[in-house]
Amino acid sequence: MRVVKSAVLKTASVEALPLAIAIAAYGVSYGVLATQVNFNVLTAALMSVLVFSGSAQLVAVAMLSGGAGLASVLVTVILLNLRNLLYGAALAEGLAPAGKWTSLLAFGISDEPFVLASSRFKKVGPDPFYFAVVAGIFYMAWIFASLTGALIGGQLDPQKFGLDLAFPVTFAALLVPGLKGKPVIGTALAAVVMTLVLEWMKPGNELTIILTGLLAPLVGLYLHRRLNNE
Repeated sequence: MRVVKSAVLKTASVEALPLAIAIAAYGVSYGVLATQVNFNVLTAALMSVLVFSGSAQLVAVAMLSGGAGLASVLVTVILLNLRNLLYGAALAEGLAPAGKWTSLLAFGISDEPFVLASSRFKKVGPDPFYFAVVAGIFYMAWIFASLTGALIGGQLDPQKFGLDLAFPVTFAALLVPGLKGKPVIGTALAAVVMTLVLEWMKPGNELTIILTGLLAPLVGLYLHRRLNNE
């Protein structure tokens, strides 16, 4: 058992490290931006500890800097993270062997662990330990990077060094190999079309990500059911 876990630990660490570096760069961006909207170091770091959602935290920071109220921030963040419900449903079988620890592992469900875990589960079946290692690495990288960014504060411009692009580019590279099958490809194409249309209608629209994230997966679900019924 120890040998098996050691092998899983090594595999998970090797596969998570490249993305963890990108997440760290993204985390530094969040920390810097958080201090620029008057978050102190403790608040910025604590938000990463309790929330652990890069997109939600950056959106919250951006909205607060624009003078948005707490209620609107909470509603937006909840809508933005509704995709995690779909992630959780998709990963449920692979995490089931964890038993009572499944609820704790659920805290680590987000874009990056979902991509790696989905690929892992397809290859070897349920493997909650792999997910725990991957999510743990990302969690620690995000917290320490957020703290670093908060400590640096106004001394660094994330956009100048391209830190804000590190995560999206790496995540896109991870997603491309997984674009197989009509439902997945259909979802991706629907997301592209919706994004282009919404941005054409209103550039910089804050609802673009939310609406696309909610509606594009419905196309994939429709195609999946259609294929099953043929």
